Amino acid sequence: MKKVLVTGGCGYIGSHTIVDLIDHGFEVISVDSLVNADERPLAGIEKITGQAVYNYRVDLCDYEATRQIFLDHPDLMGIVHFAALKAVGESVEQPLRYFRNNLNSLLNLLDLATEHGVDNFIFSSSCSVYGNARELPVTEANDFQEAESPYARTKQMGEQMIRDVGRAFPQLRSILLRYFNPAGAHPSALIGESPVNPALNLVPVITETAIGRRTKLTVFGDDYGTRDGSCIRDYIHVMDLANAHTKALQYLAAGQSEEACEVYNLGIGEGVTVLEAIEAFEKVTGQSLNYEIGPRRPGDVVAIYSNYQRAAERLAWAPARGIEDIMQTAWEWEKRRSAPASVS
Repeated sequence: MKKVLVTGGCGYIGSHTIVDLIDHGFEVISVDSLVNADERPLAGIEKITGQAVYNYRVDLCDYEATRQIFLDHPDLMGIVHFAALKAVGESVEQPLRYFRNNLNSLLNLLDLATEHGVDNFIFSSSCSVYGNARELPVTEANDFQEAESPYARTKQMGEQMIRDVGRAFPQLRSILLRYFNPAGAHPSALIGESPVNPALNLVPVITETAIGRRTKLTVFGDDYGTRDGSCIRDYIHVMDLANAHTKALQYLAAGQSEEACEVYNLGIGEGVTVLEAIEAFEKVTGQSLNYEIGPRRPGDVVAIYSNYQRAAERLAWAPARGIEDIMQTAWEWEKRRSAPASVS
């Protein structure tokens, strides 16, 4: 089997991607410092796939500890790099922490990948690199606008670091996956979004409000220039997103890449407003959601949604699920993890 290192493997997207990688014949090693996760998803992964995954509890900013992983596994064929701090609002308040963590960890991985001959690198980027896009839907050709947060700037800078390293080390083949808003859960409800720190993304905030973990949900602004005044986002089911990482790795391993570093948007190609997302949740679950309209949130982009045609053409990838699938699986996961005897 082909062995892959998944950073942030105990996190939301990382854990679902591990399932998809295993389902497609890869052997996976995880590294996760557990700063915003715990190791419970590993049990869910084993139940779903029948395979145990080992996690290194290592901070990737620690070069020597990270180097030991490469020494332990000299047969790594690829890296899928998720591990990063990702809260937009927090990054506005703590920019130095975000720059230090997100950029130093990437630097260490690129250094060690080139040193140890790991030639396939998949980078977890974000639609936030586009800033307030001037044209919608967003294509990979859209120019970067000013980053709306330090988090977004670390993604812009991270992408450039990978491109520059690829020019100096042409054997390193990389794919930058710019995804939009991951949401939902594995259909088994054995893994889903469950951060150690309070959830900030819309869908888990919706489900936590519906289950009673939160008293209400705040919609940050209803006076934007959109169809109902709330921000527009492109929500992609986490299992569709996970599969794109597998397809990207297969694409690189097969030598199909045309350039040393390629970039792909991953979304469903539709914009959904915050209020429309709430309506979709209420429709598929029958739950009435307690929410209020609040002021705008610093760092929020007004509207962004994707064109994923390039991924469809080159990676043979397309999303199979929509906003209602996202809400249904997210709700099943929320009910499971909130149950008194939860074993998730």
